[in-house]
Amino acid sequence: MIVEYIRYHIPADRAADFEAAYGRAAASLAAAPQCVDYELSRSVDEPESYVLRITWNSAKDHLEGFRGGEHFPAFFTEIKPYVSDIQEMRHYEKTAVRGDGGAVPSLYEWLGGGEALQRLTEAFYREVLKDELLIPLFAGMDPQHPKHVALWLGEVFGGPAAYTEHQGGYRHMVSRHLGRGIEERQRRRWVSLLMDAADEVGLPDDPEFRAAFASYIEWGTRLAVINSRPGVEAYDAPMPKWSWGGHPPYRG
Repeated sequence: MIVEYIRYHIPADRAADFEAAYGRAAASLAAAPQCVDYELSRSVDEPESYVLRITWNSAKDHLEGFRGGEHFPAFFTEIKPYVSDIQEMRHYEKTAVRGDGGAVPSLYEWLGGGEALQRLTEAFYREVLKDELLIPLFAGMDPQHPKHVALWLGEVFGGPAAYTEHQGGYRHMVSRHLGRGIEERQRRRWVSLLMDAADEVGLPDDPEFRAAFASYIEWGTRLAVINSRPGVEAYDAPMPKWSWGGHPPYRG
Protein backbone atom coordinates (compact mmCIF):
# COMPACT_ATOMS: atom_id res chain seq x y z
CA MET A 1 0.00 0.00 0.00
CA ILE A 2 1.02 3.59 -0.62
CA VAL A 3 0.18 6.61 1.53
CA GLU A 4 -0.38 9.96 -0.14
CA TYR A 5 0.03 13.12 1.92
CA ILE A 6 -1.30 16.44 0.69
CA ARG A 7 -0.50 19.52 2.75
CA TYR A 8 -2.68 22.60 2.41
CA HIS A 9 -2.45 26.19 3.63
CA ILE A 10 -6.01 27.44 3.98
CA PRO A 11 -6.75 30.94 5.36
CA ALA A 12 -9.16 31.00 8.29
CA ASP A 13 -11.94 32.65 6.30
CA ARG A 14 -11.95 29.72 3.83
CA ALA A 15 -11.52 26.88 6.32
CA ALA A 16 -15.21 26.04 6.78
CA ASP A 17 -15.80 25.90 3.02
CA PHE A 18 -12.63 23.82 2.57
CA GLU A 19 -13.71 21.22 5.11
CA ALA A 20 -17.21 21.11 3.66
CA ALA A 21 -15.79 20.58 0.17
CA TYR A 22 -13.67 17.68 1.36
CA GLY A 23 -16.65 16.28 3.22
CA ARG A 24 -18.43 16.07 -0.13
CA ALA A 25 -15.32 14.86 -1.99
CA ALA A 26 -14.92 12.06 0.53
CA ALA A 27 -17.92 10.31 -0.98
CA SER A 28 -15.84 9.69 -4.09
CA LEU A 29 -12.96 8.29 -2.04
CA ALA A 30 -15.31 6.04 -0.10
CA ALA A 31 -16.68 4.65 -3.37
CA ALA A 32 -13.31 4.21 -5.10
CA PRO A 33 -12.00 0.60 -5.03
CA GLN A 34 -8.43 1.95 -5.24
CA CYS A 35 -8.76 3.80 -1.91
CA VAL A 36 -8.10 2.00 1.40
CA ASP A 37 -8.83 4.87 3.80
CA TYR A 38 -8.49 8.64 4.19
CA GLU A 39 -8.31 11.31 6.88
CA LEU A 40 -8.21 15.11 6.88
CA SER A 41 -6.42 16.70 9.87
CA ARG A 42 -6.07 20.34 10.92
CA SER A 43 -3.08 21.70 12.80
CA VAL A 44 -3.73 22.82 16.37
CA ASP A 45 -0.58 24.95 16.42
CA GLU A 46 -1.11 26.51 12.98
CA PRO A 47 -4.86 26.28 12.20
CA GLU A 48 -4.28 27.34 8.60
CA SER A 49 -2.35 24.11 7.96
CA TYR A 50 -4.19 20.95 6.90
CA VAL A 51 -2.91 17.48 6.03
CA LEU A 52 -4.93 15.04 3.95
CA ARG A 53 -3.83 11.41 4.22
CA ILE A 54 -5.07 8.90 1.67
CA THR A 55 -3.99 5.26 1.62
CA TRP A 56 -4.08 3.71 -1.86
CA ASN A 57 -3.63 0.11 -2.93
CA SER A 58 -0.67 1.34 -4.98
CA ALA A 59 0.63 4.49 -6.66
CA LYS A 60 -0.57 3.10 -10.00
CA ASP A 61 -4.04 2.56 -8.59
CA HIS A 62 -4.08 6.21 -7.58
CA LEU A 63 -2.50 7.84 -10.60
CA GLU A 64 -4.10 5.64 -13.25
CA GLY A 65 -6.98 3.76 -11.64
CA PHE A 66 -8.55 6.52 -9.58
CA ARG A 67 -7.62 9.52 -11.70
CA GLY A 68 -8.71 7.71 -14.83
CA GLY A 69 -11.83 6.26 -13.27
CA GLU A 70 -15.44 7.19 -12.78
CA HIS A 71 -15.09 8.70 -9.29
CA PHE A 72 -12.38 11.25 -10.01
CA PRO A 73 -14.46 13.92 -11.84
CA ALA A 74 -16.80 14.44 -8.88
CA PHE A 75 -13.86 14.41 -6.47
CA PHE A 76 -11.89 16.98 -8.44
CA THR A 77 -14.90 19.25 -8.87
CA GLU A 78 -15.06 19.67 -5.11
CA ILE A 79 -11.35 20.16 -4.41
CA LYS A 80 -10.39 22.15 -7.54
CA PRO A 81 -10.80 25.58 -5.84
CA TYR A 82 -8.07 24.55 -3.37
CA VAL A 83 -5.44 23.09 -5.69
CA SER A 84 -3.45 26.34 -5.62
CA ASP A 85 -3.30 26.05 -1.80
CA ILE A 86 -1.35 22.77 -1.91
CA GLN A 87 2.12 22.98 -0.39
CA GLU A 88 3.11 19.33 -0.79
CA MET A 89 1.67 16.29 -2.54
CA ARG A 90 3.73 13.09 -2.36
CA HIS A 91 3.44 9.33 -2.11
CA TYR A 92 5.06 7.55 0.82
CA GLU A 93 5.75 3.86 1.35
CA LYS A 94 5.05 2.40 4.78
CA THR A 95 7.95 0.93 6.74
CA ALA A 96 8.00 -1.77 9.39
CA VAL A 97 8.19 0.91 12.11
CA ARG A 98 4.64 1.21 13.38
CA GLY A 99 2.46 0.15 16.30
CA ASP A 100 0.19 1.35 19.07
CA GLY A 101 1.44 3.63 21.81
CA GLY A 102 1.36 2.97 25.51
CA ALA A 103 -1.99 4.69 25.90
CA VAL A 104 -3.64 1.74 24.13
CA PRO A 105 -3.21 -1.60 25.93
CA SER A 106 -2.54 -4.55 23.66
CA LEU A 107 -5.09 -7.34 23.53
CA TYR A 108 -2.42 -9.46 25.22
CA GLU A 109 -2.24 -7.08 28.18
CA TRP A 110 -6.02 -6.69 28.35
CA LEU A 111 -6.73 -10.43 28.49
CA GLY A 112 -4.20 -11.02 31.27
CA GLY A 113 -1.02 -12.01 29.45
CA GLY A 114 0.62 -15.37 28.97
CA GLU A 115 -0.74 -16.95 32.14
CA ALA A 116 -4.33 -16.31 31.04
CA LEU A 117 -3.66 -17.74 27.59
CA GLN A 118 -2.09 -20.84 29.13
CA ARG A 119 -5.23 -21.38 31.22
CA LEU A 120 -7.34 -20.85 28.10
CA THR A 121 -5.54 -23.39 25.93
CA GLU A 122 -5.34 -26.01 28.70
CA ALA A 123 -9.09 -25.77 29.34
CA PHE A 124 -9.80 -25.75 25.61
CA TYR A 125 -7.73 -28.77 24.62
CA ARG A 126 -9.09 -30.74 27.58
CA GLU A 127 -12.48 -30.50 25.89
CA VAL A 128 -11.08 -31.00 22.38
CA LEU A 129 -9.72 -34.40 23.37
CA LYS A 130 -13.21 -35.44 24.51
CA ASP A 131 -14.95 -34.29 21.34
CA GLU A 132 -15.82 -37.00 18.80
CA LEU A 133 -15.78 -34.55 15.90
CA LEU A 134 -12.35 -33.08 16.70
CA ILE A 135 -10.45 -36.01 18.17
CA PRO A 136 -9.46 -37.37 14.70
CA LEU A 137 -7.52 -34.13 14.10
CA PHE A 138 -5.75 -34.24 17.45
CA ALA A 139 -5.06 -37.93 18.03
CA GLY A 140 -1.50 -38.28 19.32
CA MET A 141 -1.32 -34.57 20.17
CA ASP A 142 1.98 -33.41 21.66
CA PRO A 143 1.40 -32.68 25.39
CA GLN A 144 3.14 -29.33 24.77
CA HIS A 145 0.65 -28.33 22.08
CA PRO A 146 -1.57 -26.20 24.39
CA LYS A 147 1.53 -24.28 25.49
CA HIS A 148 2.61 -23.70 21.88
CA VAL A 149 -0.84 -22.41 20.91
CA ALA A 150 -0.77 -20.07 23.92
CA LEU A 151 2.56 -18.69 22.67
CA TRP A 152 1.10 -18.23 19.18
CA LEU A 153 -1.95 -16.38 20.46
CA GLY A 154 0.23 -14.26 22.73
CA GLU A 155 2.38 -13.10 19.82
CA VAL A 156 -0.65 -12.47 17.62
CA PHE A 157 -2.33 -10.36 20.31
CA GLY A 158 0.70 -8.15 20.93
CA GLY A 159 2.76 -10.10 23.43
CA PRO A 160 6.34 -11.41 23.21
CA ALA A 161 7.55 -12.95 19.95
CA ALA A 162 8.01 -16.28 21.74
CA TYR A 163 6.35 -18.43 19.08
CA THR A 164 8.59 -17.04 16.37
CA GLU A 165 11.69 -17.43 18.53
CA HIS A 166 11.00 -20.95 19.83
CA GLN A 167 8.68 -22.62 17.31
CA GLY A 168 9.63 -21.17 13.94
CA GLY A 169 7.04 -18.50 13.25
CA TYR A 170 4.34 -18.46 10.63
CA ARG A 171 5.82 -21.14 8.40
CA HIS A 172 5.83 -23.63 11.26
CA MET A 173 2.17 -22.94 12.03
CA VAL A 174 1.26 -23.49 8.39
CA SER A 175 3.15 -26.78 8.37
CA ARG A 176 1.02 -28.05 11.27
CA HIS A 177 -2.11 -27.85 9.11
CA LEU A 178 -0.86 -29.21 5.80
CA GLY A 179 -2.81 -32.18 4.50
CA ARG A 180 -5.16 -32.44 7.47
CA GLY A 181 -8.32 -31.81 5.45
CA ILE A 182 -10.12 -29.82 8.13
CA GLU A 183 -13.87 -29.72 7.50
CA GLU A 184 -16.06 -26.68 8.06
CA ARG A 185 -18.09 -28.46 10.73
CA GLN A 186 -14.83 -29.20 12.59
CA ARG A 187 -13.77 -25.57 12.33
CA ARG A 188 -17.08 -24.44 13.77
CA ARG A 189 -16.83 -26.89 16.66
CA TRP A 190 -13.25 -25.70 17.33
CA VAL A 191 -14.45 -22.09 17.50
CA SER A 192 -17.40 -22.98 19.74
CA LEU A 193 -15.24 -24.88 22.23
CA LEU A 194 -12.68 -22.08 22.36
CA MET A 195 -15.34 -19.49 23.10
CA ASP A 196 -16.69 -21.74 25.87
CA ALA A 197 -13.16 -22.04 27.28
CA ALA A 198 -12.78 -18.25 27.22
CA ASP A 199 -15.86 -18.01 29.43
CA GLU A 200 -14.69 -20.84 31.68
CA VAL A 201 -11.29 -19.30 32.46
CA GLY A 202 -12.66 -15.78 32.81
CA LEU A 203 -11.19 -13.93 29.84
CA PRO A 204 -12.53 -10.35 29.72
CA ASP A 205 -16.12 -10.33 28.51
CA ASP A 206 -16.42 -6.68 27.48
CA PRO A 207 -17.87 -6.37 23.97
CA GLU A 208 -14.79 -4.61 22.55
CA PHE A 209 -12.38 -7.34 23.60
CA ARG A 210 -14.63 -10.23 22.68
CA ALA A 211 -15.31 -8.73 19.24
CA ALA A 212 -11.57 -8.40 18.56
CA PHE A 213 -10.86 -11.86 19.98
CA ALA A 214 -13.63 -13.49 17.96
CA SER A 215 -12.56 -11.75 14.76
CA TYR A 216 -9.09 -13.29 15.01
CA ILE A 217 -10.44 -16.75 15.82
CA GLU A 218 -12.71 -16.61 12.78
CA TRP A 219 -9.87 -15.39 10.54
CA GLY A 220 -7.31 -17.84 11.87
CA THR A 221 -9.52 -20.92 11.73
CA ARG A 222 -10.72 -20.16 8.21
CA LEU A 223 -7.10 -19.79 7.10
CA ALA A 224 -6.28 -23.10 8.79
CA VAL A 225 -8.99 -24.79 6.72
CA ILE A 226 -7.50 -23.32 3.54
CA ASN A 227 -3.99 -24.44 4.49
CA SER A 228 -5.24 -27.97 5.22
CA ARG A 229 -6.57 -28.55 1.69
CA PRO A 230 -4.87 -30.94 -0.74
CA GLY A 231 -2.05 -29.45 -2.76
CA VAL A 232 -1.16 -26.62 -0.38
CA GLU A 233 2.58 -26.42 0.24
CA ALA A 234 4.45 -24.85 3.12
CA TYR A 235 4.94 -21.11 2.78
CA ASP A 236 6.07 -18.23 4.94
CA ALA A 237 4.44 -14.88 5.71
CA PRO A 238 4.62 -12.20 8.40
CA MET A 239 3.08 -13.10 11.74
CA PRO A 240 -0.46 -11.76 11.96
CA LYS A 241 -0.81 -8.93 14.45
CA TRP A 242 -4.26 -8.36 15.90
CA SER A 243 -5.41 -5.21 17.67
CA TRP A 244 -8.66 -3.62 18.78
CA GLY A 245 -9.49 -2.68 15.21
CA GLY A 246 -9.04 -6.22 13.91
CA HIS A 247 -6.97 -6.86 10.83
CA PRO A 248 -7.00 -5.56 7.25
CA PRO A 249 -7.16 -7.99 4.31
CA TYR A 250 -4.02 -10.10 4.63
CA ARG A 251 -1.47 -9.48 1.91
CA GLY A 252 1.36 -11.60 3.28
